[in-house]
Amino acid sequence: QVQLVESGGGLVQAGGSLRLSCAASGRTASMRGMGWFRQAPGKEREAVAAINWNGSTTRYADSVKGRFTISRDNVKNTLYLQMNSLKPEDTGVYYCAALSGTASSFDLNSYGYWGQGTQVTVSA
Repeated sequence: QVQLVESGGGLVQAGGSLRLSCAASGRTASMRGMGWFRQAPGKEREAVAAINWNGSTTRYADSVKGRFTISRDNVKNTLYLQMNSLKPEDTGVYYCAALSGTASSFDLNSYGYWGQGTQVTVSA
């Protein structure tokens, strides 16, 4: 079993930065692929970034490439999402999620564990 708790969301002006954190608990948390997803009002949840169990493989949605960085600290069992040059279209609830396996994935349905989400609002 894995529990995930996100933090770091908030209100920021366009062009600003935020760093999201996701604290994972559970004996095998550090051995799982993980990802960040977001959901804007009235839209489906979408993948933002994903990382494999040791951080050697990452992938990003085209909309955030060059602006967002996913990373993890397996000693602290924490996943991060550094978000720079934020745009109003980045607004939404951001969720971290963990896979059952070690690889990275953009397939939302592959993730069995989800956090409660943290709100990110980017004003124009």
